[in-house]
Amino acid sequence: MVSSQKLSVLLVDDEEQFRQGLRTLLSFYSINSSLVLEVVGEAESVDQVLKFTTQKYPDLILLDLELTEGDGITTLLHLKEISYTGKVLVLSAHQEDDWVFRAMQAGASGYVFKNHLVTQLCEAINTVIQSEIYLPSKVASGFFRYFQAYSNSCVTASHQLHLTQREQEVLHWLTQGASNEEISKHLYVTVATVKAHLTSIFEKLKVTSRTQAIVAAIKLGLVQA
Repeated sequence: MVSSQKLSVLLVDDEEQFRQGLRTLLSFYSINSSLVLEVVGEAESVDQVLKFTTQKYPDLILLDLELTEGDGITTLLHLKEISYTGKVLVLSAHQEDDWVFRAMQAGASGYVFKNHLVTQLCEAINTVIQSEIYLPSKVASGFFRYFQAYSNSCVTASHQLHLTQREQEVLHWLTQGASNEEISKHLYVTVATVKAHLTSIFEKLKVTSRTQAIVAAIKLGLVQA
């Protein structure tokens, strides 16, 4: 690693107190290593993240999955759409296998449970900035459990049906019982866009209702029951 390397960091979390704690932790790391972590901004919604990223282009984004508007998965997908090439490290209280899997699938470079930040964050940052994936053993085991149970059937079925990544996201929220308005908020798109995606999904699944789409998705292995 280059001596005194400086890294610009964007903190994304809906709790100000947690962001302040992160600032303190990053300052401690900067003092005790050759890596200078400069917090150049904070955000708590998808819109704020995208606006800041296009303006300042931080080297690293520390991302929570629960935001005031939208969510971390949606943020990751939008960052892909604007061709962000920096690193995104997810810091989340969610320890469920599916959350880890979806975050990594959406483009995260690593995943750290919030209750392990003090012991793992420094190593995680050093790992992802070297273009490597950071998944501590506990996280990795959950990721691969879900991968084995879900990924093969989902990817195969999605490919065969030619579902786009956005259509898969809409389908996920549909099977969670979300309304069009709720899906639009989760994915940060208009209700009209959601309806257009649903029309395409219905055609590809050869169904005519939301209920039929959910049943077909589960049978085809596109989502978990």
